[in-house]
Amino acid sequence: MSEQVVRPSEVLAQDEVRLLQRALGEWGGPARCSDELAFGMGFVDARDLLDQCRILSRALGDDDPIKPVDWARTLLAAEIVFVSDLVGSGVEWQTTTGLTDEATLPILRAIQRKLARTVSAYYGKCPDA
Repeated sequence: MSEQVVRPSEVLAQDEVRLLQRALGEWGGPARCSDELAFGMGFVDARDLLDQCRILSRALGDDDPIKPVDWARTLLAAEIVFVSDLVGSGVEWQTTTGLTDEATLPILRAIQRKLARTVSAYYGKCPDA
């Protein structure tokens, strides 16, 4: 897989970066992940998911270069935590983040489009290192 790193500011607007950071933060709050789901998202286990979400959130905020595999993990973690009511924030998203579904969805779709080329090697695959 290509390991060309990409800085957040090279592909995303600031509101998109903030949404990803907020989504990653949900995993340490209301969202609960099993080891199996974390593994399927490309993390070692649920503990690794939490640790990596903190690291990735910091990298997003600091505009540090991020590897494609980590972009894929970030995007998948954000998608699941936003939508799933079983393991993510789901219907409580607005309560826990202050962002409505109507405001979040267009931003998430923009992120998906902008990251498509960066994460394309991971379509249909587990984004593991």
